[in-house]
Amino acid sequence: MFEQLTQYNDIGLLILRLAVAAIFIYHAMPKLKNAKGMAQMVGMPAGMVFMLGIIEIVAPFGLIVGFYTRLAALLLAMVMVGAIYFKTAKWHVPFGAMDKTGWEFDLILLAASILLLINGGGAIGIQ
Repeated sequence: MFEQLTQYNDIGLLILRLAVAAIFIYHAMPKLKNAKGMAQMVGMPAGMVFMLGIIEIVAPFGLIVGFYTRLAALLLAMVMVGAIYFKTAKWHVPFGAMDKTGWEFDLILLAASILLLINGGGAIGIQ
């Protein structure tokens, strides 16, 4: 019944790449603007927070244009593994909560990054 949808795989991967990129860019901006303040909030060195911001800005542009998509996805997956580790082991954030974001958001970003790592970004973009 849904087999004919496979002709749209590349469009689906493009939509996924753009959505993941937009989310990472949005979350990178505070890290780049105020690394020191964010570092104090989360208990990490300011240099590490700034470096995460750089990765979260540069890698999404690879996703947007489809250039080194798998490398970009690998970097973002590594960021999300770290985020899930900090949220679960260090900060004891629950999986989900009605009044705040748990690590369920991080898990879906990790899964999307892994999908792009394994499958690539599709045929739309710079090859």
